Amino acid sequence: MTTRTPLERTDNNPTRAAADWPPAVIAGAYQTGVLGMRSLLRRGVRAVCFDSNPRHPGFRSVYGPARLCPNPDADGEGWLRFMLELAAEFSGRPVLIPSSDQFVSAMARHAGVLGDAYTLSPGLALQGLLADKQTQYGLAARHGMPMPVTAEAASVDEVAAFGASAAFPCLMKPMHFREWQRLPRDHQLFDRKIAIAKSADELIGLYRLAAGVTPRVMLQEIIQGPDTAKRVYLSCYDAHSRRLGHAMFKELRCEPVGFGPASVTEPVRDDETDDVCDRFLRAIGYVGICEIEMKWDARDGRVKLIEANPRLSGSGDAAPYAGVDLCWIHYLDLIGRPVEPVAPDGRDFRHLVLRADGSAIPAYWRAGLLGVGDLLRSYRPPLAFYDLDLRDWRYSARTLVHAARAFARTVVR
Repeated sequence: MTTRTPLERTDNNPTRAAADWPPAVIAGAYQTGVLGMRSLLRRGVRAVCFDSNPRHPGFRSVYGPARLCPNPDADGEGWLRFMLELAAEFSGRPVLIPSSDQFVSAMARHAGVLGDAYTLSPGLALQGLLADKQTQYGLAARHGMPMPVTAEAASVDEVAAFGASAAFPCLMKPMHFREWQRLPRDHQLFDRKIAIAKSADELIGLYRLAAGVTPRVMLQEIIQGPDTAKRVYLSCYDAHSRRLGHAMFKELRCEPVGFGPASVTEPVRDDETDDVCDRFLRAIGYVGICEIEMKWDARDGRVKLIEANPRLSGSGDAAPYAGVDLCWIHYLDLIGRPVEPVAPDGRDFRHLVLRADGSAIPAYWRAGLLGVGDLLRSYRPPLAFYDLDLRDWRYSARTLVHAARAFARTVVR
């Protein structure tokens, strides 16, 4: 099997850090954060990560171990003390880079204090706004970003008013993904990013389920079309909103079908989507790393916003294999090194999330959306992996077991 290496570049940017360059701290120890840390360690940057969830892979990774911190949502002052103590461990002022919305929000809330101990992105306040669905969609609407019909609701009456004119099916989502993680484990909405309703009555019923924990939710018409109509725009901008790096990927499968994170993507050229995303980020004066998920709507032929993620992301792991190492570019920019803008190298490959694809393959097959030819093509080399790294063998072994079990469970169901 041929795999792509993420370090192949021909631009004039530095490829490794000098001995006196500052260390980096990645906020978040989920696999996304681990891969951000790996990117910098491979470049010679001293890097650590942290998280409040000790079950995340960073605590067992060869690139860790992660540091355990208080939950910033539950103990903001304790988290801030932890952050200042962590910064004091380094001889230089570390660069702080988020890999989850929870830490984007926490960093934005405490930027005044953290800025004395860390090098922060000058775009952190705006990143905090994008991490909240209400302010994210508000910014999108004000700056002309095409998007499906969207509304905020905080009561049954507001949900009913939206449902009276909406084209169903529609979805409901919390302002922050982690809000539904507070629900009991046997709750219908526990740990879900979205809930789908096929009618106005069903939407009201879903809202009643969530209202006790999240009385304020986002409602949205679903963008119609196959999963292959989805695009993932990955980018990094400097303090003048100059684009330093970008890449675009087409989704082949996701888990769950239709609405989940991508399990397989491949590079694609889509000039219109690129232009829409770039214009939006420049218009709002964005600084830093950003992922924007878009989809072509089969009803009117327009590409529309699904959501933006102002941080390191899972799909963003595909960019280094296209020659655009966004975490490294962002680090260089934050420490004041000149950066030559980087574009994708144009080569073909598939980026795979094996744990998710173990469930996606049988689900797509059962739905009549996947044939043998499609499956073989999606695993045609060269391949790049989000959750398979032979050096990080413990996590990789768990990935293979997890993918096999997920595949078996889905087949049985």
